[in-house]
Amino acid sequence: QVQLVEAGGGLVQAGGSLRLSCAASGRTFGGNAQGWFRQAPGKEREFVLAISGDGRNTVAADFVKGRFTISGDNAKNTMYLQMKSLQLEDTAVYYCAGRSYVNIATESRHYDYWGQGTQVTVSS
Repeated sequence: QVQLVEAGGGLVQAGGSLRLSCAASGRTFGGNAQGWFRQAPGKEREFVLAISGDGRNTVAADFVKGRFTISGDNAKNTMYLQMKSLQLEDTAVYYCAGRSYVNIATESRHYDYWGQGTQVTVSS
């Protein structure tokens, strides 16, 4: 059974930074694509960033605009989401997700494993 556990969420002022982590247990995700999604209150879950299984390719949602980066540490079986220049609109629960394939996917239905989510709140 695969488990993904996010950490690093919290309250941050607009313009600030946070780094989220996603630790995987039960299997290694080296070689499989991973991604981050978020869900704001009253809104549908949306794609944020994804990285291919070989780490060579990333895809970002338009709203990221170079503010967020995704990375992975295969030795630690952990993925990261570094966020900077946070805006009020970035307030949401952030979820990490893993696929059983190498290729990137931007739709949540293509992901097989999900974390429980971590709250990110950006204040003015």
